[in-house]
Amino acid sequence: MTDMADEKDPRREAVLAELNRTGRETSAATVVFHEAAAAKQGLSATETKTLDLLMRRGPLTAKELSQHSGLAPASVTGLVDRLERKGCVRRVKHPTDKRRVLVEALPERLEEIRPVFDDWAREVAELCDEFTTAELETVIRFLRGSNTRQLRAAARLTES
Repeated sequence: MTDMADEKDPRREAVLAELNRTGRETSAATVVFHEAAAAKQGLSATETKTLDLLMRRGPLTAKELSQHSGLAPASVTGLVDRLERKGCVRRVKHPTDKRRVLVEALPERLEEIRPVFDDWAREVAELCDEFTTAELETVIRFLRGSNTRQLRAAARLTES
């Protein structure tokens, strides 16, 4: 989808370098925020991101959690054990396959955690007001592409 004329734009190299720097800053800010938000709840960032995953996708098996998080199966077992001890998740029988177990987030615990993210959500909403709908669609397209590529890169790292 690259416009050939755009490739000849003399600003492109500088813009790509700034995009790289900004992406790295975004990654660092994300880690700092999630560590702070998690600590406020007595959780780790990995634990809060796992709860987010369960909130978005619904109950998952440990294998599915491993696949969606990129964590090794043994790590997922320990993670689920910790979250269960902290009253954040429970293990339940799979509705159609009694040999399998699902991990589900406890709604009441998610409601306790939600206020920690409200301030950030308000600020993001304010930021979105600065962009047109078409610009936001471009940002979404870029972020989806970036997420896909980052997850593929993570999978390659865990495969070797």
